[in-house]
Amino acid sequence: MIPEAAAAGMLGTAGAVMAWAVRGRSSQLLAPSVWRGPADRKQVALTFDDGPSESTAAILDLLDRESARATFFQCGRNVERLPSVSRLVAGAGHEIGNHTYSHPALYLRHPQFIRDELDLAQQAIGQATGARPTLFRPTYGCRWFGLRAAQRDLGLTGVMWSTIGLDWKLNGDGVLKRLTAGIRGGAIFCLHDGRQTEEKPDISATLDAVRRLIPLLKAQGYAMVTVSELICRKTLPHA
Repeated sequence: MIPEAAAAGMLGTAGAVMAWAVRGRSSQLLAPSVWRGPADRKQVALTFDDGPSESTAAILDLLDRESARATFFQCGRNVERLPSVSRLVAGAGHEIGNHTYSHPALYLRHPQFIRDELDLAQQAIGQATGARPTLFRPTYGCRWFGLRAAQRDLGLTGVMWSTIGLDWKLNGDGVLKRLTAGIRGGAIFCLHDGRQTEEKPDISATLDAVRRLIPLLKAQGYAMVTVSELICRKTLPHA
């Protein structure tokens, strides 16, 4: 019989491993993903989740003024509501990724539910823009059983982040502080141009932080590129 203390230790270790598998940014256990690019080049990737929204155009204007490119991980339901905004993102030369259809947490979900969420988002984005994404960002940064197969079958590579701005709850100063602490070659910054599937979201903190972040990046010699450009691949591998 396993001693009680040893059993508790084993359970604790198993729980820690599972938590890392689900949320660890570098974990590959439940699905393949990237979370940073090469550190030896002065490039970073700005990414925006939960769009498109009525506020996305303000982000696009800011990026256009600064000649910066970004990757937008869009929710299929939002794309269906605002297909013209999704087309606007693609038309401006930015990259569009899949961020599920309805923005559910994927953990503790059936594999078919996960597959349907990704597939419906692929369809919505493809219908709106004429091109299906090759990148996927899991909602809440959580992976689960069945995601690996869904990504493989739909031709998607997962993308996590090196720094998340927490721009849904911090003010612009707080967001900027988090982002500047993460400036380094190959960084992937996670921000939001929407708030899940909310209509007319307030993204003023995001805009404030990004407006000040871009000049800081430029002053340090960093170029802002898409995730696919950052990891030096036009077409990402699907493990």
